[in-house]
Amino acid sequence: MVFLRLVQRVVRVFSCFSCLAYIFGSGFSNSASKEVIQNIVADKETTNSTEFAGQETREARQPETTTMHTTRNESPKKITMSFIGDCLIASYMGEKTEGSLNWTAERKPPEYFFEKVAKIFLEDDITVANLENVFTDSELKPVEKSGRAFWFKSPAKNARILAKGGVDAVTVENNHSYDYGRQGFLDTLEAVEKAGIKAGYNGNPVIIEKNGIRVGIVCCGLWVYSHYTRAVRQVEEIEPVTDIQIVYFHGGEEKIHQPEEWKKKAARKIAEAGADLVIGSHPHVLQPMEIYHGVPIVYSLGNFVYGGNRKPENRTIVFQAFFEIEGGQVKVSYDIIPCYVYTGSTNNWQPDIITDPAEKEKVLEFMKGNSGRPY
Repeated sequence: MVFLRLVQRVVRVFSCFSCLAYIFGSGFSNSASKEVIQNIVADKETTNSTEFAGQETREARQPETTTMHTTRNESPKKITMSFIGDCLIASYMGEKTEGSLNWTAERKPPEYFFEKVAKIFLEDDITVANLENVFTDSELKPVEKSGRAFWFKSPAKNARILAKGGVDAVTVENNHSYDYGRQGFLDTLEAVEKAGIKAGYNGNPVIIEKNGIRVGIVCCGLWVYSHYTRAVRQVEEIEPVTDIQIVYFHGGEEKIHQPEEWKKKAARKIAEAGADLVIGSHPHVLQPMEIYHGVPIVYSLGNFVYGGNRKPENRTIVFQAFFEIEGGQVKVSYDIIPCYVYTGSTNNWQPDIITDPAEKEKVLEFMKGNSGRPY
């Protein structure tokens, strides 16, 4: 198993050579032949096929197929996954003041919130988000917190907002999952399950099978350097029963555009342990990505549908990962889709794809680490 991981790591390093050239290089090309970071959606009328790094044209999403247990030596299999950041489908303490997300949800259909980006998620194979609120209809008191604190909740029916937007799985391992205690957490799990969405948390990874590929998603907190060991342990636990291992962590300092050194070291340890992709959230702003030993690490995806603030930082991304398994080897390439968190003068709870070339370029340059801010 160790030897297999070493082989896979070599393959990932080779397949991501163009990633490194792009991230640390000076130019950006729209050529599909070798580029890794691309804006795959030129506008909201994008076609159903997109070219990306080191691959032939990526076809549109195919109907789900039911397969038996997959081995790593079968014919080539592919899967497309989309990752988005903090989704707070709620309002402060469940309030329904005019203009709040909960107020809006009472007046708009559930499709409203993702309608400008849902095409992306309905055409991929798996979409994963960080869910940062409680869904509950119970009469619950907020838990006590020290210092400046916030609590967010929403009626259980609002979990359908995620489902209508094409979200397939959520991580609920974050600092708001227990805003209303254990009962609130359990109510949230029940609500998302009823909406047809899988939920993961520390010790309970999400495992989804699509296109004959079993994907394991470890959901964990990363609040101090030593917490990486929790993620590593869970990656090792799911490795024998999954083809692809992903870690989606939550942690770090809020509202800073560069990851802390300890967080970078921890994420790299997770990559070294065998994760095929590492995704981060919590800062509520974007942070750059890197390729480490062939493994993409995105330190923060920022906010997405975010009910916690009327004027959050108005840049985010959809990170799409394209996995291919052939001959026992895992290959990964990816695209970045720059988006606005909202499109009104204040938060209208509707992310939208950035179509202005100059604004897209700012986000992409930031994600490469070439600028201090994504705008």
